[in-house]
Amino acid sequence: MTTTTAPPTAAVAPFATETAPARPALRDPAYQGYLVLRTAFVAAPILFGIDKFFNWMTYWPKHLWIGIPNFISVSPQHFMYAVGVVEIAAGLLVLAWPRVGAWVVAAWLAGIVTNLVIVSIAIGGHTHVFWDIALRDFGLMLAALALARLAAVFAPALPFGSRTR
Repeated sequence: MTTTTAPPTAAVAPFATETAPARPALRDPAYQGYLVLRTAFVAAPILFGIDKFFNWMTYWPKHLWIGIPNFISVSPQHFMYAVGVVEIAAGLLVLAWPRVGAWVVAAWLAGIVTNLVIVSIAIGGHTHVFWDIALRDFGLMLAALALARLAAVFAPALPFGSRTR
C-alpha cells in the first residue's frame, strides 16, 4: 500500500503578524506615502510639544478651553507643559512603534479638535475663534489615521521588529 503526501510547502512562521514585513521598494508609492506620513508625525508632535514650553510659535494657552485646567486646578500654562510632554511622547511612539503611535496621535488630534470646537462655541461670533485650526487639525487627524492603516502594512507589529531569536 502506498500513501501519497502533499508536496512540501514553505514553512510559515507562527504568529507571522509578529514579525517585520519584508522591506518594500522605495519606489513603491504606498511605501513613500507611509514614509512621508511617518516622518511628519514624528517631527511635528515633537516640535510642537517642545514649543509648549517656550510659546515661540504662539501663546498656546489661548487655544485651551479654560474649563480643562480649572477642572484639575492648574494654570493653563502648566496644563500646556503636560500637553507638551504628551506630544513629545506621541512623536517618539510613532518613531518606535508606528502601528500604535499613529492611533495615539489620531486620538490626540481628535481631542484637540474637540477642545477647539468647545472654545469656539463658548466664545461665539467670528473673532477669537479657532474654527480654521480645528479644521486643519481634523485634516491632520485623517492623515494620522491614514498612517495607522499604512503602518499595518509597512511597520513591524512589535516595536523595533520581532523579538524572536
